[in-house]
Amino acid sequence: MVWLWRVLRGSWEPAARLGWRDSACRSASLSVSISARSCSTKTAPHIPGMEYQDAICTLNTLQTNAGALKQVRRERSHPQLQLQAMRSFLNRAGITVEELDHLNIIHVTGTKGKGSTCAFTEQVLRSYGFRTGFYSSPHLVQVRERIRINGQPIRKELFTKYFWQVYGRLDETKEAHGGTMPAYFRFLTILAFHVFLQEKVDLAVIEVGIGGAYDCTNIIRSPWVCGISSLGIDHTQILGDTIEQIAWQKGGIFKSGVPAFTVRQPEDAMAVLRDRAKEIQCPLRVCPELDDYQADCGPLRLGLAGQHQRANASLALQLSHTWLQRRCLPDKAFPSDSVDNGSIPQAASFKPSPVMVKGLADTEWPGRNQTLKHGALTYFLDGAHTMRSMQACVQWFRETAAQHERNASGPVCRILLFNATGDRDSAAMFKLLLPCQFDFAVFCPNITETVASCNADQQNFNVSVENMLTRCLDNEQSWRLHSGAGDGDEARLLIEAGLPRLPEKRAETLVFPCILSALQWIAQNRDATLDRAAVPVKPNVKDKAAALRQAAHIHVLVTGSLHLVGGVLKHLDPASSK
Repeated sequence: MVWLWRVLRGSWEPAARLGWRDSACRSASLSVSISARSCSTKTAPHIPGMEYQDAICTLNTLQTNAGALKQVRRERSHPQLQLQAMRSFLNRAGITVEELDHLNIIHVTGTKGKGSTCAFTEQVLRSYGFRTGFYSSPHLVQVRERIRINGQPIRKELFTKYFWQVYGRLDETKEAHGGTMPAYFRFLTILAFHVFLQEKVDLAVIEVGIGGAYDCTNIIRSPWVCGISSLGIDHTQILGDTIEQIAWQKGGIFKSGVPAFTVRQPEDAMAVLRDRAKEIQCPLRVCPELDDYQADCGPLRLGLAGQHQRANASLALQLSHTWLQRRCLPDKAFPSDSVDNGSIPQAASFKPSPVMVKGLADTEWPGRNQTLKHGALTYFLDGAHTMRSMQACVQWFRETAAQHERNASGPVCRILLFNATGDRDSAAMFKLLLPCQFDFAVFCPNITETVASCNADQQNFNVSVENMLTRCLDNEQSWRLHSGAGDGDEARLLIEAGLPRLPEKRAETLVFPCILSALQWIAQNRDATLDRAAVPVKPNVKDKAAALRQAAHIHVLVTGSLHLVGGVLKHLDPASSK
């Protein structure tokens, strides 16, 4: 049994020592004490000139605020209360739902690809010269990434200014409303609406948080157009554990008479969306294949990698085309017929304008199918965390890594850096990842570093560090079991009885206490961006790195969690933290 480090919880006070299970002896961790400058969760006073970090630390109190958490638990059993509460908070912040009608909103939901669809759509419309607002979640490095003006996260001074305006109004009225304050995501949604109204955007692209029907973004009454990206199983405790239940929730963003588009879905999901559209009297259409759009330039080129992005791009074309028609041809009649009991009609393809073509090619969306080359190391970043998104991630990684390896000047070492959170099924994702033939499988929690200054943007007070570390150990054990590297006859029998034959290569596994320590071990002093004091590791862990030191190239797939990807980007791209 090896002692774990002192953990931080709540206000970053040392909390407890945890004992590692015997399997942890294979991990890279030592007895490490995490220490950080306190980032208090006590509410900061509303004082002019407060800094950005003060605003973020105050925002984080809405993660742990007892009233907010009680509110969330109550609304889970009565989801219809969520929109009622959102309307009340919106009014307290000085915003009416009628004002939101002036934002000319594009509302997008889905399980996989909704953020990429929004990014394509925003880039296309910005390329036409419109002033765009874009609200998305989660953020990778800094909270202000969630609220963008003209494609860029709002500046720190603007975030701080608008934060205190909204927080102050809510704080001043809380005593008259039972002391309630909105929870974290709900507050950020209200803040985004306030920013977009104050900044007088021409349109706002709004990504749903979770689900659709009862998501707080669904306070929107009159969007100009709605979209649904690929559906799959995720957030089952909130949305249900069948594709039909999830499709019902997603179809909740439909509005009567408002055009809506969906990518092709599994048959059962499509039937539910058809019924929801008919019930709400929403004209719903299915997007054509991307190849059906005839552009003068030939096949459309996308700024985002991966075959699955083609469906997202087609959806974005339909959304932006419909928005432009309403903006530029206000008298044009849109199809107003809702779907009948048959199949959902297909949307018409069209010839994309040169501006649309350029918008699709120029789109950037960090952390999704992103490749970063740092000398001998190439990082492949994708925040896939569902089965369908992991399938797409694996396909992209295998194709892209193979291209890099064909041009390699010597031996290549493949590494998986993985973490998963919540109720995600790590074991199912591992079955998809195993054929990638990794030399090492490395696990770490979504903790950026063990000794850090207050980085409030990436703090999560809803999950204890103990739970995060335990999940890492569970993931490592699961990987070893599924890869055939488990110890003892019982593990071998489980594999022989229940799993298909696995690749011959079996990756070494390691667990690290934080993202930085994992990256430093992987890089072996070959990535200058990671040159800082390293967490000491045990001699046997150093010995395992011989293969890394001998490799001419190291390919690292970072996946399983967007929060993990964000923590990695914080270290690999220091400018993202400024």
